[in-house]
Amino acid sequence: MNFNAEQFAAANKANLQAAAGLTQTAFAGFERLVELNLAAGKAAVGESFSNAQGLLTAKNPQEVLAAQAALVQPAFEKSVSYGRHVYDIVSGTGAEMAKAVEAKLVEGQEAVQALVENNLKNAPAGSEAAVAMIKNAMEASQNAAETMKKVAKQAADNAEASLKAASGQAEAAVKSAISKAKAKA
Repeated sequence: MNFNAEQFAAANKANLQAAAGLTQTAFAGFERLVELNLAAGKAAVGESFSNAQGLLTAKNPQEVLAAQAALVQPAFEKSVSYGRHVYDIVSGTGAEMAKAVEAKLVEGQEAVQALVENNLKNAPAGSEAAVAMIKNAMEASQNAAETMKKVAKQAADNAEASLKAASGQAEAAVKSAISKAKAKA
């Protein structure tokens, strides 16, 4: 089986469509990040003026300290929420892109395998040992690729679990520190 011009054009068209899909996915994720940042910025500006007004109405230093202490917890919670939103956007976009790339890789592997299988059918007599060796090499490479994919997925899952655990521990530590600071004030 030889690759003719029509097949080449069709492959290029499919690859261009795949690249366009990946680009759209990347821009959609970027757009969600921009929207999140705009909303967070707008909220921060409004809250800053509101907080400043609250601090200006304080009549003595104790009221100023109490007002500042009251602002710490909500600011921390908003920061954690913002971080979670960013993580969700980035991980979701990454997962979509990984899924699309994986599908194209599988498609490419199948095309290469079909091409090799088709060419091996037309192998000259007496080349059975070479054909068997090529088939074994292809199978070994596919098994190695599958194993590497599983290991990478497991590593990514472990990293995500560690990140979530560390985030939860940090959040608990900050909440504890805020509670202690409020108790002293």
